[in-house]
Amino acid sequence: MKPVKRLVQFLCAAFVGTLFVHSASAADIDFGKPGTPVKLVIGYQPYYTQAWSGVVMRGKKFYEKYLPKGSEVEFQIGLQGAIIVNNMLAGKQHIGYMGDMPSIVSTTKQEVADVRIVGTLGLGHDQCNIFLVRTDAPKFNTPVDAIKWLNGKQVAVPKGSCTDRYAQAVYKKYNVQPAAYLNQNIEVITSNFRAGKIDAAVIWEPTASRLVQEGLARRAVTGVTPQENDGGFLAMRADLIKQRPDIVKAWMNAELDAQLFIADSKNAAEVIKIAKEQTTGFSDKVLWSSLYGSYGADQDGSKVRNQLHYTITPQARELLTRATAFLFEIKSINTATLRPEAVMPEFADAVLKERNLKAPIGVVNALPESAFKPLN
Repeated sequence: MKPVKRLVQFLCAAFVGTLFVHSASAADIDFGKPGTPVKLVIGYQPYYTQAWSGVVMRGKKFYEKYLPKGSEVEFQIGLQGAIIVNNMLAGKQHIGYMGDMPSIVSTTKQEVADVRIVGTLGLGHDQCNIFLVRTDAPKFNTPVDAIKWLNGKQVAVPKGSCTDRYAQAVYKKYNVQPAAYLNQNIEVITSNFRAGKIDAAVIWEPTASRLVQEGLARRAVTGVTPQENDGGFLAMRADLIKQRPDIVKAWMNAELDAQLFIADSKNAAEVIKIAKEQTTGFSDKVLWSSLYGSYGADQDGSKVRNQLHYTITPQARELLTRATAFLFEIKSINTATLRPEAVMPEFADAVLKERNLKAPIGVVNALPESAFKPLN
């Protein structure tokens, strides 16, 4: 791999607690007057399956139905949420599709810029929370046996991410102490599985499915057995919310369309086609498995791969509360609780009411292997 590419991937996987943005970025952006065209830059993560409503939004352009005519929308890929947080704080991106940890971090840097969480992309138990083990690990009778096997082993995660919170929760719940708990990005974890240098790692989808299908690791435990959920969230800059509530409402209407599209299993093939167009290095089978694939009890599988809550439901708020406490505990943020205005479900709730819908607005059920159809 070229040194420059390796450096870029390493920086993209940087620990979310090391965010740095020039203080000058705190100045509000002028988004224009209500009703006028707007220019939006969207940070999103096609390499994080739970945030794929952003992928669908870019592919289907649902926003064109709701934004003022003449508006311009640019999508920018973030390989990890920390990059999107940096860009939002710097005013380079205005809306962000992220996991729970970077979403929370973004709201705690108000001395730099004010960012709010306005919606939920999804909640699940095996989108971020997936323990992979080396291929020659023992055949476990139960997921609990797999958890106990982690005691005294070499385990890697991208620290400060959702994987870190999940792993540490499992260690605490089952009294597990790995011999080493390593901070490694996805690229390093992949090479270390290939070289046999680690025993286990926690990885999010779709990389988890890729490592399994490439024969580099086995899926052993998810959030199902320890009952630890994961989630993705939608964040917006507060100056956009304040100046252009019409734009916020328009985007939330489009986001609802995107989530409803994903929830309909008849659209599975098109969702995968769109995702493949916006990613590199992932087969259509891997992408399909990451969102629609069915995993058995021996792999701690779930019948529901993603719950589309859309707004900030009590379940979503509980995850945010728990994840915030964890980030404070590891000294990634300086507050144990989010400020009240950091979470704003008002726009999503209003859209649901107007469209006579209730949250969760849909689920993505695991489909049998026979449901997969290769893309042409």
